[in-house]
Amino acid sequence: MSSAEREIKVKSILITQPQPEAGKNVYEDFVKKYKLKIDFRSFIHIEPMAPRDIRKQKINFLDFTAIIFNSRNAVDYFFSLATEMKIEMPADTKYFSINEGVSNYVQKYIVPRKRKMFFGKGTEADFLTLFNKNHSTEKFLFPCSDIRKPSIPGHFAQLGYNFTECIIYNTVSSDLSDLADVFYDILVFFSPADIKSLYDNFPDFVQNTTRIAGFGSSTQQAIAEHNLILDIAAPAPGIPSMLAALEEYTSRVNGK
Repeated sequence: MSSAEREIKVKSILITQPQPEAGKNVYEDFVKKYKLKIDFRSFIHIEPMAPRDIRKQKINFLDFTAIIFNSRNAVDYFFSLATEMKIEMPADTKYFSINEGVSNYVQKYIVPRKRKMFFGKGTEADFLTLFNKNHSTEKFLFPCSDIRKPSIPGHFAQLGYNFTECIIYNTVSSDLSDLADVFYDILVFFSPADIKSLYDNFPDFVQNTTRIAGFGSSTQQAIAEHNLILDIAAPAPGIPSMLAALEEYTSRVNGK
């Protein structure tokens, strides 16, 4: 089937993310405009580590002078573990966050000190520039998921800084058995873990005319590795978000 033959009218979409909070659904106007059925269902969930799992990694939080956070989940689980292990991080510990939102979130757990809080401007590439010429004497701890991009560890390896990863939560596939006989025109994926979950639940999945949308290069690579057809890619030139990509595609195939 050619790509042109696959471009048939869209009536239903499954977003593989949790249902947005009331008033925060960015897809709402899009759904109304095209009279679509759109559902949200997270394909993955998080299982936090226990203190014994941290000890098995031979890691003591107090051995580090700087902590790197790339998500709010990492913040929550790190400080939860610290509490369980009766650890109070020293006041002079430095905290580096992927963006300002995560940095502000850290302040739920600590008394902020201006000289000890650092964050990027929104992108990982910008965040990594914080370390290029500074903080070389710090001992960095990166509490993270068992599934993470290699860019942060890779950057620190290049710099030669003292850097240690600590897995503090696992990203696991959710049970999707109730979707076995439910079909959508478009499936929207945001991470390789979403693709893994699809095949963990439905190992015999056949794409047929189902259109697949993938956000980000790592997700798109996972789609390709499973020999799936990527019909909708984001970001792309002039298409910064998945919503924009879905709008462009649906406008074209639905004739509006």
